[in-house]
Amino acid sequence: MKALAKAMLLALVLAAGAISATPSPAQAETRWQPAPGTSWQWQLSSRPETLLDVDAYDLDGFDTSKATVDRIHANGGKAICYISVGSWENWRPDKGRFPKRVLGRDYYGWSWEKWLDIRDLDALAPIMEARMDVCKEKGFDAVEPDNMDGYQNRTGFKITYAQQLRYNTFLAEAAHERGLAIAMKNDPDQVRDLVDLYDFAITEDCFEWRWCGEMSPFIENGKAVLAAEYTDTGAKLARFCPRAKALGFDAILKRRNLGAWRRGC
Repeated sequence: MKALAKAMLLALVLAAGAISATPSPAQAETRWQPAPGTSWQWQLSSRPETLLDVDAYDLDGFDTSKATVDRIHANGGKAICYISVGSWENWRPDKGRFPKRVLGRDYYGWSWEKWLDIRDLDALAPIMEARMDVCKEKGFDAVEPDNMDGYQNRTGFKITYAQQLRYNTFLAEAAHERGLAIAMKNDPDQVRDLVDLYDFAITEDCFEWRWCGEMSPFIENGKAVLAAEYTDTGAKLARFCPRAKALGFDAILKRRNLGAWRRGC
């Protein structure tokens, strides 16, 4: 899509949703603004260790207690709240809130998850806002919205670029209304349209699949890119760390189960 057409599309999306692409100074000043050089740990399984020498922890929003977030803050760190915004998970306490019409195909490789019809904002917005409320109540500083690229996957729904852009714009605005920063999770094709709305980025396997450069607008705007590579692809620190440092990314090596094991560049 040409740059001008994309710009016009974003303008239409913002106008339709009555959403401002530029947060007010007061909104921006009240939330965390992670910059390049932010070290991090990503742990979504097992009890998190909160005494690592890192600036930020990315933890499951449902499974993590307020006491854990408080310990992170007491040690001078920040906490990122993981929630899935594009898939239904059959073990979550709010699983019954999702109407059947928004549940699509099984998420490949994760049979207990189903893609969501993100076109149905009337159904999903209250659920995602409630999830962000949980993040805020527990004291998290930011949100990691996973699976925000359904338009590029076999979801069972015909989701367009514009519909995904509308949903992702809504997510950023909902986080900012709560004083939370928000990460752009993967979705490199929409970076140019969303870099001004999102506070930082999180990537998976971008060095393995050679699309890290598409996230560079975040660095150019003084926003962190937190990159994770996985051992099951054969990724090695010696291979991707030099490239990560050249790009200004904050990269780590993880096992796919996202337990405590971590190696940083």
